[in-house]
Amino acid sequence: MTDTTAQNAGGLSGNVLFYSQPEPLSVEAHGKLGVKAVDKPYAFIGQTNIVPLTVTEFAPAALSYPVIFVGESKQPVVAMGLNPTDNLFVTDGEFRADAYIPAYARRYPFVYANDDAQQRMILCIDRAAPYFIEGGDTPLFEGTEPSAYVKNAMEFCNNFEQERLRTESFVKVLTDLDLFEVKEANFTPRNADGTPGQTQKLAEYFAVSEDKLKALPADKLVELRDNGALGQIYAHLVSLAGWDRLIALALTRQATANA
Repeated sequence: MTDTTAQNAGGLSGNVLFYSQPEPLSVEAHGKLGVKAVDKPYAFIGQTNIVPLTVTEFAPAALSYPVIFVGESKQPVVAMGLNPTDNLFVTDGEFRADAYIPAYARRYPFVYANDDAQQRMILCIDRAAPYFIEGGDTPLFEGTEPSAYVKNAMEFCNNFEQERLRTESFVKVLTDLDLFEVKEANFTPRNADGTPGQTQKLAEYFAVSEDKLKALPADKLVELRDNGALGQIYAHLVSLAGWDRLIALALTRQATANA
């Protein structure tokens, strides 16, 4: 069950990346707020190199980034940089024009939180987001009712929650089939004389093992094909070539900084 406002909300739970001051949206607390345009809409992502991804985004995201799995839960994310606080695709709060923007970032500053007491999801906003000011151009409420802007945000967040659950199911299928393996992204620089330098490990992550995938029984491969998982797996595997792009972007940024 979901709701747009936080009437009698209690026991909210969950921590969400990028949201520093989440508050249940309510007319009492936010009735005078509106949204204004800001010069750096994606500044909140500029200091991180990974952003969560849903499974239906694998194909478009693979054109821009490595799609990898991290943590004990095998959370799918896109790698946007080689250092934890360095995003190579966001400059001055703006995404590169040729880069895919994950839905996780596009839903900000709205998010759903669990209301354990009422067993429902409550729409929240990050009150620390620079978009919200009193008397902003686009109101959050029209009288006591959520505005069209908020209703659109709610629909987007609803769709995102459905995709998040679909992603969890996808990861469970891969886990149950024991398809994951630990992989590394490495970089071997060139010395001044052109010889290979010392190899550097850039990242360690989970990925689908091509050998394990090939070893699956035919009926399991058919199941993955028919439920759409196989296409997403291939998108993930193809995306891993994107580490070379990240390295090239990092070297270009470093050269520009040293110029």
